[in-house]
Amino acid sequence: MIDPQKLDRLRTKYSGSGGDDFHDPEFQRVAALQFSGGKRVQPFAGVSTLLDAPYRPDAAEAADFGGLDIALIGVPMDLGVTNRAGARLGPRAVRGMERIGPYEHALRMVPAASCKLADVGDVPLSSRFSLEACHGDILAFYNRVMDAGVVPLSVGGDHSITYSILKALGRERPVGMIHFDAHCDTGGPYEGAKFHHGGPFRQAVLDGVLDPERTVQIGIRGSTEYLWEFSYDSGMTVIHAEDIPERGIASVIETARKVVGDGPVYVSFDVDCLDPVFAPGTGTPEVGGLTTREALAILRGLDGLDIIGGDVVEVAPQYDATTNTAHAGAQMLFEILCLSVRALAKRQGKG
Repeated sequence: MIDPQKLDRLRTKYSGSGGDDFHDPEFQRVAALQFSGGKRVQPFAGVSTLLDAPYRPDAAEAADFGGLDIALIGVPMDLGVTNRAGARLGPRAVRGMERIGPYEHALRMVPAASCKLADVGDVPLSSRFSLEACHGDILAFYNRVMDAGVVPLSVGGDHSITYSILKALGRERPVGMIHFDAHCDTGGPYEGAKFHHGGPFRQAVLDGVLDPERTVQIGIRGSTEYLWEFSYDSGMTVIHAEDIPERGIASVIETARKVVGDGPVYVSFDVDCLDPVFAPGTGTPEVGGLTTREALAILRGLDGLDIIGGDVVEVAPQYDATTNTAHAGAQMLFEILCLSVRALAKRQGKG
């Protein structure tokens, strides 16, 4: 039987209150983003943007990117794929996802309320046919992002895009990386191309923009292990997918944090790190991958690291009638946003 005194207390506190009335200060911050005049924002209405952020394509035209702290950027390019094409549609698919955020309950934060954030649109690509030209465009765009002091969070596109992003972010000093993937992506050039999505991190190391000793690769599996010799030879830490249940999530997090240390870190999340049960919409699926719950737990365990940027890549929505892959990609992007906001506050002395 319910306690009469408790019932009286609840009636006093909540009777007559509306759906936008909250008492917890953190919940009030969330409600302020979601309610207007007692009416909640309709998630299915309006123009779709990454994580429902304000749409500011004009910001990318300004030298300071409109004073933004964090820019959400689409990179709709998949000319570097070696298997199934279609990741060029990834940014559009992720933008179409509803109800991602604004509250991160595990980290207890409202990232959009703690920074100046906007979807600045897509990287302008000069050619739909030339992989090399596209990488020149990507590098030029992210150099401008760096010049503006803005943290970039991107949605691809195939994984080759991360090479040119890292060339910009690591131009002054090599960065560390936490890399979620089924594949190490440290293969060499072949068929006349060094920009393919199977080799961005070999190129980044050789260019001196990625520190292999501060790089951990999580979820690796499949039949292409022989391609990843460079990962081991360069000193990258490789955690195979089958080792994660045996080691446990806490051990994976501990290793990742130890490897990257206190220096600047980039987070790159290829959705094929997830098992195809959770993310069938990708170009090179591999069975035996992470669950979405495992991936979220690992990402949340990175809280407090000096995250300077990140991406979600290889969402190819046409292979997934359920939209689960894009949904998972959007959620992972939201988690990386939370990590980036915390890191930004720490760098600004607010954390």
